[in-house]
Amino acid sequence: MPILEREPPKGRRESYVLPKVPVPPLKQTLDMYLNCMKHLVKEEQYQKTKAIVVKFGEPGGTGELLQKKLLERSEKTYNWVYDYWLEDMYLNQRLALPVNSNPAMVFPKQNFKDRKDSLRFAAHLITGVLEYKERIDTRVLPVDFARGQLAGTPLCMKQYYRLFNTYRLPGHKRDTLIIHKPGSTEQEHIIVACKNQFFVLDLVVNKKKLKEMDILTQLEKIVKMAENSEERQPPFGLLTSDGRTEWAQAREVLIKDSVNRESLAVIEKCLCVLCLDNPSGMEVGDTSRALLMLHGGGHEKMGANRWYDKPMQFIVGEDGVCGTVCEHSPFEGIVLVACTEYLMKFMTGSPSKMGRATSVSELPTPARLLWKTTPHIQDLLKASAERLQRLVRDLDMDVHKFEVYGKEFIKKQKMSPDAYIQVALQLAFYRCNGRLVSTYESASIRRFHEGRVDNIRSATSEALAFVKAMTDEKASLSDSEKMKQLWDAINAQTNYTITAITGLGIDNHLLGLREIAQELKMERPEIFTDETYVASNQFILSTSQVPTTVEMFCCYGPVVPNGYGCCYNPQSDHLLFSVTSFHGSTETCSAVFIKALDEGLVEMRDLCRKSNKPQSSAALAASKAVVNNQGAGSKLPSTLQKTGK
Repeated sequence: MPILEREPPKGRRESYVLPKVPVPPLKQTLDMYLNCMKHLVKEEQYQKTKAIVVKFGEPGGTGELLQKKLLERSEKTYNWVYDYWLEDMYLNQRLALPVNSNPAMVFPKQNFKDRKDSLRFAAHLITGVLEYKERIDTRVLPVDFARGQLAGTPLCMKQYYRLFNTYRLPGHKRDTLIIHKPGSTEQEHIIVACKNQFFVLDLVVNKKKLKEMDILTQLEKIVKMAENSEERQPPFGLLTSDGRTEWAQAREVLIKDSVNRESLAVIEKCLCVLCLDNPSGMEVGDTSRALLMLHGGGHEKMGANRWYDKPMQFIVGEDGVCGTVCEHSPFEGIVLVACTEYLMKFMTGSPSKMGRATSVSELPTPARLLWKTTPHIQDLLKASAERLQRLVRDLDMDVHKFEVYGKEFIKKQKMSPDAYIQVALQLAFYRCNGRLVSTYESASIRRFHEGRVDNIRSATSEALAFVKAMTDEKASLSDSEKMKQLWDAINAQTNYTITAITGLGIDNHLLGLREIAQELKMERPEIFTDETYVASNQFILSTSQVPTTVEMFCCYGPVVPNGYGCCYNPQSDHLLFSVTSFHGSTETCSAVFIKALDEGLVEMRDLCRKSNKPQSSAALAASKAVVNNQGAGSKLPSTLQKTGK
């Protein structure tokens, strides 16, 4: 089981008590499930599924028993779904973390004059990290509040407290999320990766915190030490890029030696990892920078200069390619955005404090982490490198700025930008594939105690009707009829969003019922072995809105071999999309999807211009709710969709 912190809120700013996540009514969830899937499967399969669902939900049946047990669990726990969700979403997953799980935030391109300039940037960045962590530890971060329709509702802040004091430990069948006590003296160091070597940078020396100039001095020492080829260690960071079971097996081999055991212990307790990258040699653009954040370019470039288990890894490249790559299990995208935006504003708004440093003689030389290797360990490193390289070659990424219009145009139509973009994504997918598929959009449920996310199922029947109106039935429908279909699709999307963010979505509920059945050692109910349920969890289109107020963007990989990952960042005058897929699939192509998305967005704008009419007050109110979900940022759905790549 994961190790979870269970501490009461502290301080004046957290004196509120958040409600528990509700357990939705069983009939409501089952009806919504059928409604979500009816138009996505063949009629014959749907009728079979309907019969299974009716039987599951009948009075005195299996569903009622499991619902009763779930309600009992809700009474006894802080959050009935949290452990189920964390294990299903992350800890049980066996795929490698790069691309498949860890998202990245790409910072603005920096123009460094030389290596020392990049180290100054890194020292200033770490100073900002320490300042932000102190705000977290002293509980002075202002509480987040919901905006929009349910404005004023305080949101759970637990995820912030897991930014720097957590570590994902690999396991043979299930990983463990380790959580260190806030302010622990064990966490008074960071790990610096440079030339695939790992160094310990102590942040407290002789009971005094290092100043920014001291940090720069230590970074300069580390760079010099890393250039010493005689003391160079094997690239052990590669092991963390492997599948979780493979890494767990390799770790067992490593810890048989005390030297390796000690090095691992130091890394696992660090505050964060700082990766000092050499120039990649790639042409620097948005797409190439995003690729370097997600996987480092493989072992031939920076892929071994990482430690993927640590939730916060800051990357500073000598060529100005900077950002952060995150292990996603402790927190969602909105928390990552808040942290990185704070750091970017700190970097630009707070002058670098390069005052008088501590005497160099007073600062101990940073320790290089040592490793004991064997022929077997060398073989493990080689195998990890090869698997990472296959993943690097397979990823098809396209970061695209749509500049025809931005969210301000959408708002002028009295539409929710998020709902509008979700409908556009459905149109693009239909145009590429002639069908809709189960779609995942993360829905924040932080208004509840320890709330993480549920799923907004964006492939609604109303969306299907609209995309058909814009394609197959284009010639036979008037603009006013198409506009009505667009409004129906947007209203369906916003209504589902409200349902999900208020804790009444179907995905977490069905997961809870399934896990309760397993705990009771029941034969798995037919509803969960049915072909429709399997299809419902194969999220071929995995999406998330991650808006920022500074110049940076988020990206992540697809969650199934034949799928797309689509992260979008709506700005006033443009829309930024990071689209990923795998070259190995004949069903996907990121460039083709982007082209279809561009065409659809232009057609939707033209339709709005030709058919602009006021909408009902109810529809307008519903559209406001979507702002509550901005930046939910969790991309991985239920366990059934992890088929491997």
